Order: sequence, then structure tokens, then C-alpha cells
Amino acid sequence: MIIGLVLVVVFVVAALTLPVPSPAELRAMAEDAGTAAVVLFLLAYAAFTVIPIPRTVFNLAAGLLLGEVVGIVVALTATVISGLLGFLLARGLGREAVSRNLHRTPVRAVNDRLAGGGVLAVASLRLIPVIPFAPFSYCCGVSSIRLRPYLLGTALGSFPGTVAVVVLGDALTGTTPPLLLACYVVFAGLGALGLLRVIRTTGPAQPHPAEPERALN
Repeated sequence: MIIGLVLVVVFVVAALTLPVPSPAELRAMAEDAGTAAVVLFLLAYAAFTVIPIPRTVFNLAAGLLLGEVVGIVVALTATVISGLLGFLLARGLGREAVSRNLHRTPVRAVNDRLAGGGVLAVASLRLIPVIPFAPFSYCCGVSSIRLRPYLLGTALGSFPGTVAVVVLGDALTGTTPPLLLACYVVFAGLGALGLLRVIRTTGPAQPHPAEPERALN
């Protein structure tokens, strides 16, 4: 939240004090930079969205600076890398704390849903636009889900929304096109249906049997 406010202030000050190039000029600058611009953008996208900064900003910039084809490839690649970094960071720092609390019903229920649902669970939740990307990566990192289904679910679930934002080019119009809003509604509906199927498939978390009391000597 604080980072977002700081960025808004920086952008406002820059807009008021510096000459702002047109979208066409920005695209020309990126093309002149060549491969360096693509690599730097990919690294910045992957790193800053772990903090987290919303991916939509970078998806819009990808379409504006790199064009549709290159922008989609770079955005999807950076998305998977960002998801991997968030997952590994959370697993390295927080997995032990979650393991100590798996006896608690809410913690065990969330963990069982993610681990049992696999690719479908992750992809369904990634499709829902209101679920923040980085916090969900952290959540998966501290759960018992394996890395491969997590990455596959992240790639599949992030694909439609990423492509829609890059292709529709919100940055060029300054507004959110009605078609993009319709896409978000469709993605959210698909994600909800997939999540419902995961819940029905995995079933309620089974209570763990209580440990027998040790006999007193």
C-alpha cells in the first residue's frame, strides 16, 4: 500500500514537471534500445511484481513498449518467473511456521485444497482478477503443493488475463475498454467454476487422529 502511494506521488510529480512522451514516442524509444529493452523490462517485471506491484501495470507497459507478440511472450515469461520467486521465497521463510499449525482446521483445510486440487486449483484462483498475484504465490509457497503443478497452474491461469491486457492496450487509451471488463468477468466465472470443482473433488479435510497418550511409568 505504501509503495503504491509513493509510486503514485512520483508519477504525478514527474507528469507535472517533465515532458511526457507520446505512446508512439515510447514505442520508438523501446525499439531503438533493441534487445536490451526487452531483457531489462522482463527483469524489472519479474522482480517488482514479487514486492508486490500489480502485474496490470507491467502488462499494459508490455503492450505499449514491446508490441503484442513480444509483449505477450515477455509478460507471460516474467509472470512465471515472478510466481516462482514468490513461491520459493515463501517456502524458504514460512513453510516451517505453517507446518507447526497444520493441526488447526482452517490452516489444514486451505493446505489440503491447494495440495489436493493441484494445477486446477492454482489455475482457477489465478483466473480470478481480484486475487492478488504475489500474496497468492506466498500462500502456495507455504502450502504443501508441489512446484511443478503450481507453475503450470500459474501459467495457465495467468494466460488469458495477461493476453487480454497486453493486446487491448489500455495504456494507449487511458481507460478500461468494455471488452476488457467483459474478459475479466468471464475469467472470474471460469475461475470460480474451477475452484468449485476443486472443492467438490477434494472434499472436506479429514480430522487427524489424536495422538495416544503416553503411559506413565
